[in-house]
Amino acid sequence: MNSKKIYIALVAFFVLHQIQAQVTFKPGLRAGVSFSTFSQTRSSYKPDFYIGGFGEIKLTKVYTLQPEITFSQQGSNNVKTFINYNGVNTIQSRDLEIDYLSIAMINKFTFNGGFQFQVGPTLDFRLRDNLLYVNSDVDLAFVTGIAYRLPSGLTFEARFKKGLIDVLNSDYYGSNGNNQDYWFGDYNTNVSFQLGISYPFGK
Repeated sequence: MNSKKIYIALVAFFVLHQIQAQVTFKPGLRAGVSFSTFSQTRSSYKPDFYIGGFGEIKLTKVYTLQPEITFSQQGSNNVKTFINYNGVNTIQSRDLEIDYLSIAMINKFTFNGGFQFQVGPTLDFRLRDNLLYVNSDVDLAFVTGIAYRLPSGLTFEARFKKGLIDVLNSDYYGSNGNNQDYWFGDYNTNVSFQLGISYPFGK
């Protein structure tokens, strides 16, 4: 019985040692352009930027866990709507802006040739906006994307980010009955496409 326990302990030690020998950590930076809008609105995509840092925790040859902190400017341009402000309805076309500080936990899967699949959740905290009324100060979003990593570590990324929380108060950003030119739904979430680069430091 004792010999069996010793054998199990040796195997566990060996496996743990091999896992620790493969795990690496690299800090890095990422930045790029974004094209954002709100769902269920008549509007245009708002071009802007994002910038942030990350920690690349490589657990296996294929799988990497990547915590991220990112500043992103989002919103939507030319939002056609009726604005109900102090009981007065006014037709407007406005550029809406929301700045977020995002904390993400991205799972990266790297395949032969440097191609990557990226997916994970992000929690966004509102920093600034030009909205009349806001439904929520935070947004829970889901990120998915593809990337290509060069041998140097420089990575080209394309991501899609979809919020899950209704961030606008549609009681004040409303629609004009059946007039679809100014249609504004009840569930207005962040939608964003991101194109950028990232680079981890260290060997």
